Amino acid sequence: SLHTLMTTLTYDTLRFGEFEDFPETSEPVWILGKEYNALKEKDDILSDVTSRLWFTYRKNFPPIGGTGPTSDTGWGCMLRCGQMILGEALVCRHLGRDWRWAKDHKQREEYISILNAFIDKKDSYYSIHQIAQMGVGEGKPIGQWYGPNTVAQVLKKLAVFDTWSRLVVHVAMDNTVVIEEIKRLCMPWLDVAGEAEVVGELNGCLEGACALAEEETALWKPLVLLIPLRLGLSDINEAYIETLKQCFMLPQSLGVIGGKPNSAHYFIGYVGEELIYLDPHTTQPAVEPCEDGQVPDETYHCQHPPCRMHICELDPSIAAGFFCKTEDEFDDWCMRIRRLSCKRGGLPMFELVDSQPSHMVSVDALNLTPDFSDSDRLERFFDSEDEEFEILSL
Repeated sequence: SLHTLMTTLTYDTLRFGEFEDFPETSEPVWILGKEYNALKEKDDILSDVTSRLWFTYRKNFPPIGGTGPTSDTGWGCMLRCGQMILGEALVCRHLGRDWRWAKDHKQREEYISILNAFIDKKDSYYSIHQIAQMGVGEGKPIGQWYGPNTVAQVLKKLAVFDTWSRLVVHVAMDNTVVIEEIKRLCMPWLDVAGEAEVVGELNGCLEGACALAEEETALWKPLVLLIPLRLGLSDINEAYIETLKQCFMLPQSLGVIGGKPNSAHYFIGYVGEELIYLDPHTTQPAVEPCEDGQVPDETYHCQHPPCRMHICELDPSIAAGFFCKTEDEFDDWCMRIRRLSCKRGGLPMFELVDSQPSHMVSVDALNLTPDFSDSDRLERFFDSEDEEFEILSL
């Protein structure tokens, strides 16, 4: 059975050649919104997995904050998973979901720019340095393990400075996705212009956008939607399993980040009852870009069959990600989520609503940045030692 094919190996066992091959199964394999047949399309599956950006622990990078750590081994796994989910969004944004990496080929300019955004140095948009230092404002000292909500909040703050990608990273709190809130963020001129004056306002926006040669983002800023969720107390509630699988079937899927402290993974799909994931737990030397601007990139792609684990082993604290490059893609995502919630079988993991319920006041609307959200408090509560659970049961 598939369960006996399970692997819990980490990449450090690679040198012993113990990597397990992908299972020979007639069950469909789903990778980030694409369906494959394992018997006929094995090469396509491996090419798709290898093309994802793989961020792992690194050593010998410039010290974080000038005097801090020079390696993130042992503490940076969730930060690396955050880099992977955002890296996938940037690939979809600039290269498209169907782009494939080829070893030793001349790299596209957009691809080099994406890699440069993650190189381990202080001035890369999404480097370990930027994530670790921005996390201090979320109440996480440098070198402390993050939960999925913390990394989502940090990526949201860092994306503001990435003027090349011009993404909106929205973190949907309280298990609720508010359509009106997202449309305001991705089409900010609607607020400014008011519905009646939209046309004149858009013309102005379009003129500015043409100067930037970025017409499509004039009408809609590409959306990275991150939804921190808790799918149970200490173990995943089995009622969520089907819904979680459906996340990987949506064409807008960016996958899921999650895992226990010190073993965060980037989940990119599933086959049968197993999740397929990229594992950041191997330490590689930091990479320096070459003089000609090219980046030695072999270590940023996982070139062997991916890891798998039984879905029931998943820690219940996760964040699911979705990418909508256009308003049409977001509307399509909403339609698919609504359709899923009408189906029998499985609990919905989050709620999709048209407008903000009156009891929820948007922090964005108030322009306040709390030190950490209630969800983060909860996450810290659950990420701390197991004795917390004994308190709960008293």
